[in-house]
Amino acid sequence: MSKARTDDEGKLSHSLHDPDEHHTETYPVLVLGALGVVYGDIGTSPIYAFREALHAASTDGSLLRADVLGIVSMIFWALTLIVTVKYILFVLRADNDGEGGILSLMALARESYKSRPRLILGLGIVGASLFYGDAVITPAISVLSAIEGLEIITPAFTPYVVPITITILLTLFSVQRFGTARMAFFFGPITFAWFLALGFFGLWHLFDDLSVLAAVNPHYGFDYIVRNQGTAFATIGTVFLAVTGAEALYADLGHFGRRPIATAWMWIVFPCLLLNYFGQGAFVLAHGEAAKNPFFEMFPPWALLPMVLLATAATVIASQAVISGAYSLSRQAVQLNLLPRLRVQHTSEKQSGQVYLPRVNFLLGLVVVLLVLGFERSTNLAAAYGIAVTGNMLVTTTLLFIVMTRIWKWQFWAAALTTASFLIIDITFVGANLIKVIDGGWASLLVAILIVLIMSTWVKGSRQLQKKVGQGDVPLELISRKLAQSPPTIVPGTAVFLTGNPKGTPTALLHSLKHYNALHERNVILNVVTAPTPTVRKSDRMHIEPINDRFVQVTLTFGYMERPNVPRTLAIFKIAGWNFDIMTTSFFLARRSLKASPRSEMPYWQDKLFIALAHSASDATEYFQIPTGRVVEIGTQVTI
Repeated sequence: MSKARTDDEGKLSHSLHDPDEHHTETYPVLVLGALGVVYGDIGTSPIYAFREALHAASTDGSLLRADVLGIVSMIFWALTLIVTVKYILFVLRADNDGEGGILSLMALARESYKSRPRLILGLGIVGASLFYGDAVITPAISVLSAIEGLEIITPAFTPYVVPITITILLTLFSVQRFGTARMAFFFGPITFAWFLALGFFGLWHLFDDLSVLAAVNPHYGFDYIVRNQGTAFATIGTVFLAVTGAEALYADLGHFGRRPIATAWMWIVFPCLLLNYFGQGAFVLAHGEAAKNPFFEMFPPWALLPMVLLATAATVIASQAVISGAYSLSRQAVQLNLLPRLRVQHTSEKQSGQVYLPRVNFLLGLVVVLLVLGFERSTNLAAAYGIAVTGNMLVTTTLLFIVMTRIWKWQFWAAALTTASFLIIDITFVGANLIKVIDGGWASLLVAILIVLIMSTWVKGSRQLQKKVGQGDVPLELISRKLAQSPPTIVPGTAVFLTGNPKGTPTALLHSLKHYNALHERNVILNVVTAPTPTVRKSDRMHIEPINDRFVQVTLTFGYMERPNVPRTLAIFKIAGWNFDIMTTSFFLARRSLKASPRSEMPYWQDKLFIALAHSASDATEYFQIPTGRVVEIGTQVTI
């Protein structure tokens, strides 16, 4: 009943306005909030990124001075080119009415084509699936790497690292149902303190060997690759860990706006990250034996325990941000008809974006705990981390090219040159991370592949079901005309029939006439559709088309970031002189019982998967927020 609108009338205007306009909070508050939510993931990368790059570079047992400078140089330029140039200067400008994220970018790109190419839909599905693959790794590696800092205090903590990590993660997932509003209040200040600590201790150790500043010269990075052709690819893959979390800048665009996100990066996050990475580099140059875990080794004894605790808090915040992102992405996917209806609980009366999806939370938490138990060490998880993020960034670059040429109206050569430079970087990192597949990268890829399978099955099955149902549809105009000529028994009140095809007669109406031979005084044929924009203006919310004295067609349009509330929306408008009264209105829904057909367009196993997904969908009554006491459900059987 909820599907993406594809007709020309359904196209809602899109403007490349400043995505900061809809925020009412003060600018400093938005910047502080962006620190806690947007930069939690990339902000915890210094704990393990530089360490893993050193380990990859020293597989032969030796670590040269030029190797350290080469690694620092590659991290510096990765942060500069991917985050500062690609995301801050370009991607953040590709807002879809102020909203960001891979599905928003996909919807924006598809909207520029009348034909709605399936290739772009496929790219969106792949990008979203890769996000889920990343979302299960981030909490596991972040919290595990922070708790491993206890081993620096005393090796006696080693047997307790995994149990403590799992306890923290289980607690984190168990409190999600209470909402993140209260926790979010502390996110910004704690993350701000984290970045200040990163910058302070990085600056402190920078003076251990100031020659590390020479790594700003990209020559050192290229020189490392040329000299170490055997290990260079593996090292590049670990260097990418320094920029994991960059996609959050775009995913959280709608929460904070472009300018606060850019300000937080340029003035706080970027300088502090650079100071810490260069400080770690200088520390290793001066104390080569500390290469095992330079992040925690470079703290003085008095600061070690406080920094472990602060790191743990920062990683929990990073995990919370990616969990919330998974909720938002899932809700968007449902609205865009990429997933079956999922139960959505709003956890804030003020912020509609704060939602909790029980099923997503359970599955995410289960996979995260299994990953910690299976990999046990953050070093092992590092092999699984990054491959999904690189794929997501590659999809983002591809869709950005479409936006540049079709919406921003750039000349083809300018868009091609710009995105080609990003593609070279993306493809290099994708290739470097592909070698991780055997060592653990299969974990995130397996999650992504399963999500692609589920989404593609749901999209294909929904189209097949719509086609099957449409073949037996009786034109609404024909039925309404016959009922006007030879009316059945008229009963008082209003009947609202929900349908996915406004031109056909709803199955519930046909069955009602067949069994009761009665018709209500007023009958509303209601179609709920999803626009390719995050929100919809009130003036575009409802489209009314009277048929005759008894029938009226109503189309309600909601953005993919909005939760449909059918009764409340109907109450706002007067439909053909009818003032909506919930106590005299009955909602009729058709509940379909699906069966697989040997002549289906999909393989038998995919038919069964689609039927299982359809059965798992949350109740339409709850999804559209219709009071259960006003609903009449009529069962039908459909063979697909």
